[in-house]
Amino acid sequence: MDHQPPPFFKRGPAPVALLSFYVALSAALLVVDVRLQTLEVLRQALSMFTHPVQQFAHLPAQVLDNAGGYFASLTRLQDENAQLKRSRLDNVAILLRTQQLEVENERLRKLLGVKQRQQASGQVAQILYAARDPYSRRIVVDKGQQDKVVAGQPVIDDAGIVGQVTRVYPFVAEVTLITDKEQAVPVQIVRTGLRSVVFGLGNGQLELRFLPANADVQNGDVLVTSGLDGVFLPGFPVARVVHIERDTSYSFARIFCMPLAGVENFSEVMVLDPRPAISLPEQLASEAARREVKPGAKAGPGKKKRLKKD
Repeated sequence: MDHQPPPFFKRGPAPVALLSFYVALSAALLVVDVRLQTLEVLRQALSMFTHPVQQFAHLPAQVLDNAGGYFASLTRLQDENAQLKRSRLDNVAILLRTQQLEVENERLRKLLGVKQRQQASGQVAQILYAARDPYSRRIVVDKGQQDKVVAGQPVIDDAGIVGQVTRVYPFVAEVTLITDKEQAVPVQIVRTGLRSVVFGLGNGQLELRFLPANADVQNGDVLVTSGLDGVFLPGFPVARVVHIERDTSYSFARIFCMPLAGVENFSEVMVLDPRPAISLPEQLASEAARREVKPGAKAGPGKKKRLKKD
């Protein structure tokens, strides 16, 4: 007698074959996504469905935080309020003089014909949580495409530079901190004016590179953005030098810094508007056009007169 099972109970492909197929498919999708960025639309669509789930998952923690803040000691809040009022009165003279100096600086720039500094503007965002990748330093804020946030915008807090927007979703955006290994910021030392680049180390610290071993750098020096990258406006505080290693066998010194901003703290940040594109001045454009004329080329009478006049 034939004891073969009915077709309904026939087994499909072997588990090892299925495992191999899905592993190969996953690897192919990873390679295609990294090379061609073809899954970005799918990732944003999934983000729209997972965003409510993430908000619901963070709801208990938010409720506990709000409850703790609500039941905080009234005496402590009153003491903090009084301290803030005293500090405001202590700094009011400096603030008034700073405002007067800023107005005078703008007036002098107009008199000297110097281009005015670009004004910083942006929108406040709330840090929702940190990215779950242990090998990167990234945070997620509650501003996305619906708030006209785009990749590349700088992010600051009340102390200095926090990072830069690297990925945007419909409702949230991902910010790469300046302490990430893949982040670099052109900076300038306030005390000496030396320009260099500071790199993240991935452990909460920064390293100031490309400075010779005999460079005039001291512990405690403050680094600010130089603005040479076209992303960050110049003058924003970035880090402070905390340790210097000088070795004569190496051409460059190892300079370690600590960020001034609260890059590892959960708080509110400001997403600055992107800097406008720098246009080439008309004088430089005309000069570049003149340089394109080859030395051996024959110019017409009009061109010869123009060149002689120049």
